[in-house]
Amino acid sequence: MSRHKLGFWVLTALVIGNMVGSGIFMLPRSLAEAASPAGVLLAWAATGFGVLMLALVFGSLAVRKPELSGGPQIYAKELFRAGSHGSLLAGFMSTWGYWVGNIAGFVAVITTFTSYLSTFFPVLTSDKVWLTIGSLSLQAGNVLSFIVCSVLLWGTHAICLHGIKGAGRLNFIATATKVIGFVLFIVIALFAFQQSNIGPFVAPRTSESGASIGLLSQINGAAVATLWAFIGVESAMVFAARARRKPDIRRATIAGLLISLVLYIGISLLTMGLLTQQQLIASQNPLVDGISTVLGSAGGKWLAGLGLISLLGSTIGWVLLSAEVPFQAAKLGVFLPSFSKENESGMPKVSLWVSNVLGQILLLSTLSGSLSAAFDFIIYIATLAYLVPYLIAAVYHLKLTVTGETYLRVQERWIEGGIGALAAIYSLWVIIAGTADLKTFLLGLALIVAGILFYPLLLLGKKIGKAV
Repeated sequence: MSRHKLGFWVLTALVIGNMVGSGIFMLPRSLAEAASPAGVLLAWAATGFGVLMLALVFGSLAVRKPELSGGPQIYAKELFRAGSHGSLLAGFMSTWGYWVGNIAGFVAVITTFTSYLSTFFPVLTSDKVWLTIGSLSLQAGNVLSFIVCSVLLWGTHAICLHGIKGAGRLNFIATATKVIGFVLFIVIALFAFQQSNIGPFVAPRTSESGASIGLLSQINGAAVATLWAFIGVESAMVFAARARRKPDIRRATIAGLLISLVLYIGISLLTMGLLTQQQLIASQNPLVDGISTVLGSAGGKWLAGLGLISLLGSTIGWVLLSAEVPFQAAKLGVFLPSFSKENESGMPKVSLWVSNVLGQILLLSTLSGSLSAAFDFIIYIATLAYLVPYLIAAVYHLKLTVTGETYLRVQERWIEGGIGALAAIYSLWVIIAGTADLKTFLLGLALIVAGILFYPLLLLGKKIGKAV
């Protein structure tokens, strides 16, 4: 199994690659729509601090409980008595919700890839109607975008089936390329920044019903979107079972978070100085449009090319992550046994196939409406699916500090207990902020509750296993 082990740099690249994916390209527009510049800045500050607390929790748990690998959702079963029905149900439902969130994650990355590919192939945004089925009109751009998304998904599937190490190296190369490219973007944007584009630093926003949205509500709304930027911070933790050295998991998590934080805040704020608020809100490719105001169409194409490389790497990382979650859970006995099957390269073949088939179904959202609308819908639903496992990890971390399990010094328990409490408070805050919209709450809840339909299959598999 040593040939399947991952080192510090590959783990760090997985963290950065999964965090700095679709969000960095589309969030400037989403944030400008949700909040004024002041609201965006305060949302970044709150989210950055909250996610840092979560990262410290993930790093600590990975070292203290190395046998529990596969993601933050796996700790749900540890909140109940070992071997109890409650432990099994909690582990299964938490894994289901987190897995669905991961699938939505790579779909968001893939749709963003197609959005940036349209810089080179404008036909991908064509509104020419090809076919009308009832009330649904299929436009040429949407159909072609769906085809491109599907090709990218199954091409990535083929790469991942050949082994974790090769896929990890490709992700590392793409991640290194995009970090260098985004640093150049930040340098250029600093010199071209126009303060007049920012507009009123503190200004109300308007809801769909026409009501005015104040600063605090803007921060709450932007907090869900900014959290999407950090989804993937737990990537090293998910691959804990494949890490060469356990301490590398914590180091890779913190390093990946800090690098991503600098890139995200720098790019999202500086883009506001390249485009007016109205231009930013209307943009389908905000970074490309922003750099084009400075370097012209050539600069826009350069950035779009960088985006495509970046998103290719992110797609690999996200597909790997999505398959690893139910695979590790199945090995721990809290997910369907068939998901624990591997191919000759040590890859979770059943998990990969099922995850990507579900992703293909979710890609149907690109057939109607704009890619930016599909992106917004997916990230809000997926973010809520992630928050429950994040909260579970924080609560389990708190449980360890209270019982003293794995701790030798009282002072260390107090410090890490405080970190766990802050992480739990942050997770609860974003859950409350994100579920303020009833439609979003019900859709997110439906995704998680749907897992109960498959729970009997887990019980049946365990029953058959005992009989054999």
